[in-house]
Amino acid sequence: VSVKPHASPVFHAIQYLLGNLDQKYLTQLRASGGLQSYPSRTKDPDQVDFSTGSVGLGAVAPLFAAVTRRYVDAHFGNRPASRFIAIIGDAELDEGNIWEAIADPATDGLGNVMWIVDFNRQSLDRVVPGVRISQWRAQFEASGWHVREIKYGAKLKQVFSIPDSQEFKQWFNDIPNEQYQSLFGLTPAAARIRFLEGAPTSVKQFIDRFSDQELFEILTDLGGHDISELLEAFAECDSHQDRPSVVFAYTIKGWHLPIAGDPRNHSAQISNAQLNQLREKVGLQVENEWSLFEPGSPADALCQARQVALQRNNQRTAIASAIPIGTGISTSAKSSSQEVFGRVLSEISRDENIRPYLVSTAPDVATSTNLGGFINRTGVFHPNQLRRWNEDPILKWAEGPTGQHIELGISEMNLFSLLGQLGLAADLSNQPLIPIGTVYDPFVLRGLDAFIYSVYSGAKFIVAGTPSGITLAPEGGAHQSTITPSVGMELPGVVFIEPAYGQALDWLLCDAIAHVSGSKPDTAPDLKPNELAFYFRLTTRALDQTPFNSAKERIGEAALRTQVLAGAYRLVDGRVNSAKLDDQVSPVIHLVGCGAVMPEVLTAAAELASEGVIAHVVDVTSPGRLFGSWQRTLKQGIRTANTPSFPGSMRPVFSERAPIVSIHDGSSHAMAWLGSALGMPQVAMGVDSFGQSGNIFDLYKIHDLDAGSIVNGALAALSLNSQ
Repeated sequence: VSVKPHASPVFHAIQYLLGNLDQKYLTQLRASGGLQSYPSRTKDPDQVDFSTGSVGLGAVAPLFAAVTRRYVDAHFGNRPASRFIAIIGDAELDEGNIWEAIADPATDGLGNVMWIVDFNRQSLDRVVPGVRISQWRAQFEASGWHVREIKYGAKLKQVFSIPDSQEFKQWFNDIPNEQYQSLFGLTPAAARIRFLEGAPTSVKQFIDRFSDQELFEILTDLGGHDISELLEAFAECDSHQDRPSVVFAYTIKGWHLPIAGDPRNHSAQISNAQLNQLREKVGLQVENEWSLFEPGSPADALCQARQVALQRNNQRTAIASAIPIGTGISTSAKSSSQEVFGRVLSEISRDENIRPYLVSTAPDVATSTNLGGFINRTGVFHPNQLRRWNEDPILKWAEGPTGQHIELGISEMNLFSLLGQLGLAADLSNQPLIPIGTVYDPFVLRGLDAFIYSVYSGAKFIVAGTPSGITLAPEGGAHQSTITPSVGMELPGVVFIEPAYGQALDWLLCDAIAHVSGSKPDTAPDLKPNELAFYFRLTTRALDQTPFNSAKERIGEAALRTQVLAGAYRLVDGRVNSAKLDDQVSPVIHLVGCGAVMPEVLTAAAELASEGVIAHVVDVTSPGRLFGSWQRTLKQGIRTANTPSFPGSMRPVFSERAPIVSIHDGSSHAMAWLGSALGMPQVAMGVDSFGQSGNIFDLYKIHDLDAGSIVNGALAALSLNSQ
C-alpha cells in the first residue's frame, strides 16, 4: 500500500495498533530518529511499502510494482496473490507523471491494482475551483481502467429515494465546489441559506421538510466516509481482474473536526480545548490515550488477525551466481562506449546462471542505445505471446511471457519509476533482479523526479544515459546534455561513471552488476545511502583503444582494474613518455580528462611534451567515486578533529603536486573540485553554454575542448602555480 503523504500519522498509529511499532515513536513525529513527516521506506522504523511525499510518484509506485510482479510471476513462478493499492490525494492528479503512467501499454491489464482517490476537492492553497471528475473519469477509462465513484453516504441515499427528490439531487451534483465547501464554516441555519443560492425554487420546497441540523448532516454525508460503501466498491474492483481500478471517494478534509472543510486547514492545528473535546468524544483520557485496545476485546482480536494477515514474507532470495570481473570482449579496434555497453550486456547474458535475473527497459530507445543484442538473445516481455508480423533480419522483436526487455513509451518518468520498482523486487516480490535501463542522456533530466524517488526508496539498478554531450554534434543543442554529470555526482546513492575506453567500461559494468545483484559488499558501508544506482554516461564517438592497452602494459592489468573501479588512473605518465624520470626542473601538469574528450587530451599532452612540459594524462572513469573518496576522508577528519588524509584512490594517480587542467564534455563545474582536493591551482574546462549542430571538431573548438585550447589551459594553470 502506498499511503498518501499527509496520512503518515494515521499510518504509524495503525502500525502501533497492529503491534508493528514501539509506543515510544508515537510522540516522535518529525523528530530526529523518529517518525518521518511522510512515509519513508528507508527512514521510518516500521515497514513502509512505498515512500511518499513527492506527490504523484508514490501514487504510481504500486502500479509499476505490479508491472514488476507480473514480470516476476512469468519468469520465476507465481508469488502469493497480492493487491497493489495507492491512497492518493486528489490534487496529486494534477501531476503529469500520473497520466504518463496509466497511458503506457506496459501497465495495461493489471487487475491487482487499485487507486483510492481521497476526493476532498481541496489543495494546499485553495478550494479547487470546479470538479474535474468527468474529465478524469474519461482519461482513466480511455486508458482501460475501471472507474468507481463513491459520492453519497447513507443519509444522502435515503433522501434521494424520496419520490420528489430529483431536482434536489441534481442541484447537489451541480452546485459549484467553492459554494459547497463554504458550507462547512457556517452554522446549520446559514448553511441552508448558502446552499440555496442559485438553486431552483423546487429545491427550497423539498428541503423545508428537514430541520437545519438534519439538513446539514444530510449535505455533509459524503460516501468516502461510509465504510459499507467503501467495502462494496473495493469488492467491485476485485471483480475486475482484467484491468486496474480507481475509486473516487468523496470526502471532507478534516472530517468531524472543527476545521472540517476550512480552506486554510492544510496546515491548521486544533487547539488544546478542541483536543480535549475530541478526547471526550471518543472516550479517551490523557492517562490512557496511548493505550492499546483492551486485550481480548473484538477490536484487539481484529488487530491481531490483521497483523498476521498483512505480514509479508521478508525472506530474501539471493542471486547466488558469481558475477565475472569482466566479459573479456575484444576492445582492440576503435569503438564507442555505447557500442561496448551493448556488447558487454549481450555477452554477460550468455551466462545461463546470470541471464535469468537480467531485465532491461527503455522509453522507445532500445535499439538506438544498443540494447539490440540483448533483446535478440532474450526477447521482449509481454504477458501474452504475440505474433511477429514483420521479420527483421537484424532485430528479433519477439514479444511474449519469456522476454526480458520491457518496452515503454516515450516517458522518462515511467522509465525511472519502473527501474525503481524492478530494483525493489527482492522486497516487494521476493525476487531479486538486475534492472538495466537506457535513455538519451539529456532526457535523464526529464525523469529526474522519478530517478530521485527511486534511489530515495532504496532501489538498486543500472541506467545508461547515451549518447551524451556536444559530442553528439549533428543533433543540436536540444539533444546535447551538459549538466547530467553534476546530477549523477550529487544525487545520494548514485555512482556516476563515464569511461572512455572499452575494457574499463567492461570492468565497471560487471562491477555495477555485482553490486546490484548483492554479490559485492558496499564500497563504503558507513555511508548511507550507499551505492544503489549506477549511472553510466556514454557516447557514440569511437575511440582508438591503443592508449588504454599501453597503460595496461605499464601498470599491470590487476592494478589498473583496481584504479579504474576506484575512479581514475594515469593513462599517460609524462615522465616515462618524455624520458625525464629524474627531471626536477621541467614544469609538470596534470591533464585530467573524462569520457569522449580523451583524444584531444592526448594530443594536447603530446604538444606540451614537445615544449618540455611533463604532462601526465589522467582518465577519470568515475567522477562520482573519485569525489566520494575525497569527501569521505574530509568527513572523517572533521568528525575526529584530525587533518584529513589524502584519499587512497588518488595517491597513485596524482603522485606529484602539480597544477591541474580538467577537460570534460559536460559542465566545467563537474570536475572543478579537483584543485581543492589536491590543493593545487586548477583550470576547469567544459561545456557551459548550450550546444548547436555541427561536427565534433567545430563544436569542440567553439567550447574550448580542442587540443589547442587545452594546451592554453595548461599554460594558464602553470602560470597560476608560479604566482
